[in-house]
Order: sequence, then structure tokens, then C-alpha cells
Amino acid sequence: MSETRFSKKGKFEIAMFGRSNVGKSSLVRELTGHKVRTGKRPGVTLKPTIVKRSDLVVTDHPGFGFMSGVKERKQDIVKDRIVRSIEKNADEISLALLVIDASSFVEVVERWESRNEIPIDIEMFDFLAELEIDTIIVPNKMDKVKNKDKVLDEIVSKFGLLKPWTKWKYIIAPTSAKKGSIDTLKILLRERLHAAKRDDLLKYL
Repeated sequence: MSETRFSKKGKFEIAMFGRSNVGKSSLVRELTGHKVRTGKRPGVTLKPTIVKRSDLVVTDHPGFGFMSGVKERKQDIVKDRIVRSIEKNADEISLALLVIDASSFVEVVERWESRNEIPIDIEMFDFLAELEIDTIIVPNKMDKVKNKDKVLDEIVSKFGLLKPWTKWKYIIAPTSAKKGSIDTLKILLRERLHAAKRDDLLKYL
């Protein structure tokens, strides 16, 4: 965890990343009350959506990964733009949220692993770690998951973390954004703001 990033005055930026259709827009709406406009199909929007509440800034980056009906070249453009943006603005990012679809994540990762490939979600997590950006993994759509603890154990394992998932509650925030269930994430965000001595921003969450 970067002390420099945490002790910085000025804006506190929360950068949000994730595949298309994992529920990032719903999460932004629940966190900020701001309704994010989405395209008719995934992959249309290439620019991030920025929501500001005083010094609290939530930046929702375009969804990455496979997108039905979107050419592979455009998918690569989206990924490259996100990577370049992170590299350029790493020192400005106070906290990253990596949103995944808890109901399908393990299946998707195993599909990639069967081809001896690293899923983009895992690549992104490792990339953010290399840049020393504090990152919270947000398994969304938990309302669609039956055996929650088992699935969360499998999720953390895919990220290279030791089971059980409860050992990682500081960086794992199960949510159901469409159902309005994001209390766990809010608690972690409030803890980060308090650690950054930005209690003045707590009222925006």
C-alpha cells in the first residue's frame, strides 16, 4: 500500500475496472446516486465516466474483455486505452475497484486456463498490484450465487490468494448492486477514507 498515495491531499479518486456486463454502472449508481448512461450494446463507449462529489472522484472505466458483436480489434483498443490511462495516472488513483461477475467468474477463468491463457481480470489485478495501487475485488451479482462461501473461496483462489476468502475481507467486497446490496463495499471505502484522513468525504458514501 502506498503511503504517498494515501497521504496525498486534494482529490480522492476511486477508479473502477471490470469486464463488460459485470454491473459497474449499477455499482456507480448505488455508490454515488448518479445514473450512468450506457450504450445499447457493450463496447460502444470508449471514454470513462467521471462522477465528482467535492474531492471524491469515481471514475468508471469502459468494460474490457470479450464483447458480443464487437470486433476483436476494438476490444484490444479498449484494453490498451485502459492500461495506458492507469500507467499515466497511477499516482492519482487512491483506490481501485476490480468488479467481477461472481456468478460466472470461476467458469470464465477456467475456460481461459484450459487454453493456457491468463484471464484479463487476473492480469488487471496483477498489474494494479505491480503499480502498488490499493485494490478491492468486488464480486458483484452475489444474489445469483447459491453457495456463496464456496464460490468466494474459489474466486480468491483464482486470484492467487489462499482460502478461505474470509482472510481477505479487507480487499474482498461481495455485492449485489442491482439489489442495492453494497454495504460491505461501503464499509471498506469508509475505512480507506478514514485511513487517508479524509473523513470529510464520508458523507458522500
